[in-house]
Amino acid sequence: MKSTPKITDGAEDRAYSISVLQRIADPVLISLSENRLKKTIPRKEWETRESNIHTSPLQAFGRTLSGMAPWLSLGSSEDEEGQVRARYIDLAVQGLINSADPESPDYLFSKPTQERIVHACYIAYPLLIAQAQLWDPLNDEQKENIINALQSHRHFKPNESNWLLFSAILECAIWKLTGKCEMRAIEYAVEKHMEWYVGDGAYGDGPDFHWDYYNSYVIQPLLLETLKTCQSQNHPLGNLLPKAEKRSARYCEVLEHLISPEGTFPVIGRSSVYRFALFQQIGYHGFRFGWPSALEPGTTRAAITTVIRRMVEAPNTFDKNGWLNCGVVGNQPNARDSYNYTGALYMCTVGLSHLGLPEHHPFWTQPAGPWFQKRVWNGEDIPNQKPYLEDS
Repeated sequence: MKSTPKITDGAEDRAYSISVLQRIADPVLISLSENRLKKTIPRKEWETRESNIHTSPLQAFGRTLSGMAPWLSLGSSEDEEGQVRARYIDLAVQGLINSADPESPDYLFSKPTQERIVHACYIAYPLLIAQAQLWDPLNDEQKENIINALQSHRHFKPNESNWLLFSAILECAIWKLTGKCEMRAIEYAVEKHMEWYVGDGAYGDGPDFHWDYYNSYVIQPLLLETLKTCQSQNHPLGNLLPKAEKRSARYCEVLEHLISPEGTFPVIGRSSVYRFALFQQIGYHGFRFGWPSALEPGTTRAAITTVIRRMVEAPNTFDKNGWLNCGVVGNQPNARDSYNYTGALYMCTVGLSHLGLPEHHPFWTQPAGPWFQKRVWNGEDIPNQKPYLEDS
């Protein structure tokens, strides 16, 4: 039986998206704020890889915080949503304090491994996105603990892949917050990714192109955030930002075109259990650089929300205690990759980055309409697609 997507307005979609964020984040943030995340995060029967199981709580917190940061950056306010945000800002700040305090039962930076480069990045990224809410309230000792935690990645060398951008973001946060950094990590990551651009808005993951969604939930947002930091710090690499923005806008258009009339998308490549994280780049670009002109805000909102509803409301998406199960749609542990733990599943929250667009933005105020694939499959005569080309 064909599923008919629910037609909703922007206010309803925003309220629903916030409720999804709360449902996913609450087990992580509440337990960490009470210094019991390590005790409560589940270890499922499919988590058989011992080497980095201790990183699961850090992954859960960092990825949740990264997805929530655009929304938190709007700050508290007197209205109902602003008061809800204020509560989550407090939870997030307390989580940061506990996670980086060596005396805390929930200190998350012990037992370092090479994967620290990846997982610590997701503490650094939200500090760049929501500095006023997450960093400024801390005292000197708490700030020092966090900087020490972020600097711990320096013991390891990143892989020649998207991992370079994790190191770059860590150094960008340290740079922005302290005025000092290891600049070569930033420069090398940018140099290699500009070299690895394959055209039409997409980058290779290393020298090879991979059919997956890492362009959305790693490469494009972290490269843009790196360049944005360089621009704010008056570094010459900031001059590359306009070029990267144009590539990003094209990639956002491609992502929207992948949403089927029924509100699904092609499941392909690594980390498919990150679910709707593939929408990060659309939300991130709109929040950080302005809405991509090729996309209609209201129809894009309708498309993204339809997919999120299908995924979140699928049976067995959550376990009996409210933690995410492993799967693309529901509980599908065979869809995981070898490096996945329960904490990694919280990457889906970055797919809610569009909550950083305030409620009066056209994304939320424009009426819903048929997105690209609905228009095509409804028989509308739509102009042919053209690739994004740029001067060499």
